[in-house]
Amino acid sequence: MIETDFHFIRPLWLIMIPFIFFLIIVFKKRRLSVGNWGNIIDKKLIPYVLHRDQLKEDPKKWWLFTVTGILAVIAMAGPTWEKIQQPSFRADQALVIALDLSRSMNAQDLSPNRLTRGKLKILDILERRRSAQVALIVYSANAFTVTPLTSDSDTIISLINSLDTTIMPSRGSYPSAAIEKGIQLLKQAGASNGEILLVTDGGITSDAFDSVEKLKNEGYKLSVLGVGTEDGAPIPKESGGFVIDNSGQIAIARLEIEDLIKLASIGGGTYTNLTSNDQDINMLLSERVLDAEESDESLATDQWYEFGPWLLLLIVPLSSLFFRRGWVFILIFTVLPYDNQIYAFEWIDLWKTKNQQAKEAFDNGDYDTAVSLFTDPKWLAAANYDAKNFQKSAQIFNSIDDGDSLYNYANSLAKSGQLKKALEIYNEVIDLENKPEDAIYNRDLIMNLLKEQESKGENDNNEQSSNEGSSGDNNQDEISENSQETQNESSSEDGNNDDQNELNSNREQSNEEDIEAIERELEKAADNSENELQENTSNETEVDERMVQEQEQALEQWLRRIPDDPGGLLRRKFRYQYQRQGVDQDGNQIWPGDGAQPW
Repeated sequence: MIETDFHFIRPLWLIMIPFIFFLIIVFKKRRLSVGNWGNIIDKKLIPYVLHRDQLKEDPKKWWLFTVTGILAVIAMAGPTWEKIQQPSFRADQALVIALDLSRSMNAQDLSPNRLTRGKLKILDILERRRSAQVALIVYSANAFTVTPLTSDSDTIISLINSLDTTIMPSRGSYPSAAIEKGIQLLKQAGASNGEILLVTDGGITSDAFDSVEKLKNEGYKLSVLGVGTEDGAPIPKESGGFVIDNSGQIAIARLEIEDLIKLASIGGGTYTNLTSNDQDINMLLSERVLDAEESDESLATDQWYEFGPWLLLLIVPLSSLFFRRGWVFILIFTVLPYDNQIYAFEWIDLWKTKNQQAKEAFDNGDYDTAVSLFTDPKWLAAANYDAKNFQKSAQIFNSIDDGDSLYNYANSLAKSGQLKKALEIYNEVIDLENKPEDAIYNRDLIMNLLKEQESKGENDNNEQSSNEGSSGDNNQDEISENSQETQNESSSEDGNNDDQNELNSNREQSNEEDIEAIERELEKAADNSENELQENTSNETEVDERMVQEQEQALEQWLRRIPDDPGGLLRRKFRYQYQRQGVDQDGNQIWPGDGAQPW
């Protein structure tokens, strides 16, 4: 809607207009009196004493000064006559999704199981809220943050498939922990309007109701998506069979509808069962969409469009007429000498930080650009890792003091071919994190590979020594004058095979006598004819190349077996956080209210 009503936004500036006329009168009077000469010289003699230029009066100058001054005052007063409706800034309602990862979510009363159906439903919700702030929490007996509040839904989507009940370091179902964690995330983000969506099958205790009351007092809401059926189903175990309850019977995990409805009611949100269509999502999001539309209308404001800045198009050229001759050119020459680098900046820097630009490049697979932009050390190390700069990645991970970085440091060393050093770091990771599965698996792979390389290196060295010995017997009476020169060439060739020497543990462990014997045999063999020498050199080069290729292939095959599993990273992260909480490390902590349902 546009309204027309001419007025000034800052009308007090108009009181400067009389002051402009006052200044003109004062300056003009002083001009007529020719300064203080009128008090000294007789007025009749002034025309004969003073120069003619001092007596000239240009009325155009005073009119020009008056018009320019009045226009400047009017511009400062803010003239306007149009009123345009504009929406004010409104932050989207923040949503924290809390996914239950207790073992009861493995029940198969929903096909294929409750957890899979819940994750698919979360993906549908994220597709609906592409530009909104969303966070993801997982919980069992403890709650952990997968991603804080972010508008980048792709980050959450990429992690959904890696979530399963095995990544949790503790058993049980404790929704209160998830609610408390959700409140913490909302408050940290400064969200004044937020909601927690609980995706669970039950496990509600009195602590959960207390946490919901706290949530409501903070001005947030709680909605619940019930996953499962009231009839329930047994809980399968990883090792086979089903979970047994305290009475020795097969535990049946049932959907606790009544408690979940009550919880959502206290939280001021909505409860719905998980459906095979979008009915549940529509019910959960309909109220939120309606609130957003009402908020858009209520927060829309009318703003007067200011025309004062347009008057500068008249003021600037008029003001330039007051400059003395040549002053404008002097101003130009004072600006030109400055280095143009002071104006060099990226337009995108106004809207995104370097880390945000780097994250965008990282997601697009442009790892080289990400490396040049990241300032966060962990992200910088990860970008170098994906860019195959394993040496640089290892250096950065080594400078970060936490369990995840130590594990990634070992991976980077392994990728760069430093297997022995990687083996040492994997052992440190195992000691630090109470024998994590991934570190043990990677360590065993390296140990097996090193054993294979040692065995293969011994066989190759035996064959090589045998060949050199026979050649030496045939030429033991002939010593070439150029033997030392040939020896240097052979040593140079050996120095170029760094990859072979690094992986050949037998040569590193040879004693001095063996080395001297090999050198003597090489000196004897140097007396062969030029053709034979070239032929032998060619054969040795081919053997060396085949050995290097075989070793590279073996290393590549081993590296491919290193799991690149985000679920494993989350497992280690949660375990590390779990250890810092100072609780029992057996993974079977029974929380208050969970004694009857430790799954």
